[in-house]
Amino acid sequence: MVQLVGSLRKELADSLSTCKVLVVGAGGIGCELLKNLVLTGFKNIEVIDLDTIDVSNLNRQFLFQKKHVGKSKAQVCKYQGISLSPDYNVEFFRNFMLVMNALDNRAARNHVNRMCLAADIPLIESGTAGYLGQVTVIKKGMTECYECQPKPTQKTFPGCTIRNTPSEPIHCIFVPANLNILAPYTVKYTAARATASEKDGDIKRVSTKEWARSTGYDPVKLFNKLFKDDIMYLLTMDKLWKKRKAPLPLDWQQLENSAYPQEESVGSGLKDQQVLGVWALCQLFQHSVETLRSQLQEKGEGAELVWDKDDPPAMDFVTAAANLRMHIFSMNMKSPFDVKSMAGNIIPAIATTNAVIAGLIVLEGLKILSGELESCRTIFLNKCPNLRKKLLVPCVLDPPSVNCYVCASKPEVTVKLNVHKTMVLSLQDRILKERFGMVAPDVQIEDGKGTILISSEEGETETNNSKFLADFGIRNGSRLQVDDFLQDYTLLVNVLHTEELERDVEFEVVGEAPDKAPPPQTNQEDVNSITNGNKDSAQPSTSSKGQQEINVFLSSSHGAANFVWSCLFVKYTEQECIVSCQHFNRV
Repeated sequence: MVQLVGSLRKELADSLSTCKVLVVGAGGIGCELLKNLVLTGFKNIEVIDLDTIDVSNLNRQFLFQKKHVGKSKAQVCKYQGISLSPDYNVEFFRNFMLVMNALDNRAARNHVNRMCLAADIPLIESGTAGYLGQVTVIKKGMTECYECQPKPTQKTFPGCTIRNTPSEPIHCIFVPANLNILAPYTVKYTAARATASEKDGDIKRVSTKEWARSTGYDPVKLFNKLFKDDIMYLLTMDKLWKKRKAPLPLDWQQLENSAYPQEESVGSGLKDQQVLGVWALCQLFQHSVETLRSQLQEKGEGAELVWDKDDPPAMDFVTAAANLRMHIFSMNMKSPFDVKSMAGNIIPAIATTNAVIAGLIVLEGLKILSGELESCRTIFLNKCPNLRKKLLVPCVLDPPSVNCYVCASKPEVTVKLNVHKTMVLSLQDRILKERFGMVAPDVQIEDGKGTILISSEEGETETNNSKFLADFGIRNGSRLQVDDFLQDYTLLVNVLHTEELERDVEFEVVGEAPDKAPPPQTNQEDVNSITNGNKDSAQPSTSSKGQQEINVFLSSSHGAANFVWSCLFVKYTEQECIVSCQHFNRV
């Protein structure tokens, strides 16, 4: 007869008090998960989270209280009986029987995935997005790893579209939130034209940031420049408006004298969910600029303000500027809540969804600790019941991809690039670190000499950074042996030289097409689709069995919105501002 301790077999219950488990992430899912583990009987739990506690966390991350705001999440968890360690190398991961992810960004997931593969430790991956959720199990040699299937690249918008001809609210979130023009772009302003040299016909070009500073950040002058003068300049470009509705400039004085002050907000419910009227937005714009100006002055000469989605003046500024531009281009305006969701790169978090997913993580963990790994499943939480009236849909785990450049027996990739234009620093930062998720890569050229191209040892190969790959004899067909000792990861990179890359494209990974999803299936039970019908929601990737999986392993709270007001207060490089045009950090 099976002896039970609570709802668990005695053998399993006893093992929970001795087995060591690691939780990575102490946010929405992580807090629920830590609570579940303690209640289930786990006695030896450690947690990693490098984030600090924010006010916006308190409504769903119940382990934290108002007094904890600004403190380390991991430290607060520690004081509640959960340990933490300062060293997270492969040896550290080998101390655990099981690792559970509760992360919110792709880079961290990639890293933990590789650490668990190197340590040969089972990993439970999870994520949520609104009402949707997903849990899956990763075990070296048995299942797909997190990186077996290519993830869709981040969506970008052409600069000319978001500056001149926005057609969607998201186009307006970035630029008007930036006060219309990204920092590096110069602005043809009427006042500048007046001082231009008549001798050679030059037009004096002044960045928006410099001009704004020269006005003392006067909100009315800023308003008329951005929403009147700049729009009138756009109207002079007749060809832009032959097939689309022309924008309508706004004038502060006219709005102030019109009936706008009597208008009311649209919508019901909480204040943040109401859409403000035009004049209310004008006043919000004025007040936010004045507040931000004061904050900047308090910081002293040469200081910069940092974007924070939870800073009310910053969000007011973004809400007002973005909505005014939406109005100018005849789009439906958005509530402050909607704007924050887009500008803050926020995937809506629902506490009950996090709780359901956390419960599923523990159930899968119990299977693993019982030695029943073959019974583990990928489980999808849908917003609506499927044809069998189920919200939770389990699917058999897929085997490893033979082409995976992470968990294959001999990981290998082919990268198409121009060896005469690609610098060693770009290879290190853009390709190896950013694209392939490495932390400390060492690169050796297979040239018969064992030439070291990149070393993770500080200062050893820094003189190579500004040289081109061709300078080291790298050509079409060259092979680079890459090792990342921190991840215990080795990758063979085949170089495919080409001079036919598209403009502004530095390199391509041959054989990958992450943006090409399969045609939609009609049988929902077979497809296990979990989309919520919103085109701006998380987009599906595809498993090897053709199952559409929601990309819920996301919801990073950092990203494009870091740049939304760079033209006035925050300094960024041109490349950074181009990156700021990227849409949500979709996985």
